[in-house]
Amino acid sequence: MSNDNNQGGGWTPSTRYPDPSVISLDPRFDALKLPLAGVERLATGCRWNEGPVWFGDGRYLLWSDIPNNRILRWDEVTGAVSAYREPSTFANGQTRDRQGRLITCEHGGRRVTRTEYDGTVTVLIDRFEGKRLNSPNDVVVKSDGSVWFSDPPFGILGNYEGHRSEPELGQNVYRLDPETGEASIVADDILGPNGLAFSPDESKLYIVESRGVPSRKILEYDVAADGRSISGKRILIDAGPGTPDGFRVDVEGNLWCGWGMGSADLDGVMIFSPDGTPIGRIALPERCANLCFGGRANSRLFMAASHSVYALYVNVAGVKGG
Repeated sequence: MSNDNNQGGGWTPSTRYPDPSVISLDPRFDALKLPLAGVERLATGCRWNEGPVWFGDGRYLLWSDIPNNRILRWDEVTGAVSAYREPSTFANGQTRDRQGRLITCEHGGRRVTRTEYDGTVTVLIDRFEGKRLNSPNDVVVKSDGSVWFSDPPFGILGNYEGHRSEPELGQNVYRLDPETGEASIVADDILGPNGLAFSPDESKLYIVESRGVPSRKILEYDVAADGRSISGKRILIDAGPGTPDGFRVDVEGNLWCGWGMGSADLDGVMIFSPDGTPIGRIALPERCANLCFGGRANSRLFMAASHSVYALYVNVAGVKGG
């Protein structure tokens, strides 16, 4: 592992502004990118990165290096990279709740946990109706404090990102009630539910169908007025040959999606308008699995790619809870 931007994979940052790897596909993206900002590599030497989450109060980024069974920490002030938690129980997707505590999906423990202010770990859920969860993948916290997460079996299909085991439950998306802690299934008909995020006003929930046939998709749902259920399943984005994974939404409702696989010219981040139109692309030398917004104004995009973590200042802020 290294925090040397010029080390590993032969990648070097662009010396030109504007950075040619930040690409407009639609005039709407022009207002979201900065002419004097370029893609930076913050760390490299990992095996499969996921789950970036920003801690502005400490000025650091956390992310999961799943096969290496660790959560890593990048310090914004010093640029140093260190282990935050090792072993991490094969942590995957992460976010913060509305009290600022770390929420983590764990393949190894087949659970969702919360890290308290004193560092102790509380298990929020590891079973549903007496059966073990599969391998919680990604998570988002709504403004009412409810925790929504996807639970495909990817982390128990082998021993690389967890422990091989047989699924006991279907591939569901769950909601944890903030008052009772009880779980309910909000979606049970998605092929490989993966990344998920709310629209800025939380009237819509977006979910990646990462095993969709014949192609992967980003689905859009209406959130009920009481915030407890979703309906109106529809396709917002058909990924075609691409592979959407984790994603976040900015305050204007655009979707910033980790992308890749298939061919190298797909690797990086795809940006879509709220109506699903592709408006921009950030080309990376590796597939991007997940991302988050952070930095002083919540307008720095942190991208967890296969072996490395990249960052780019943009001209829009991410929504809270991502």
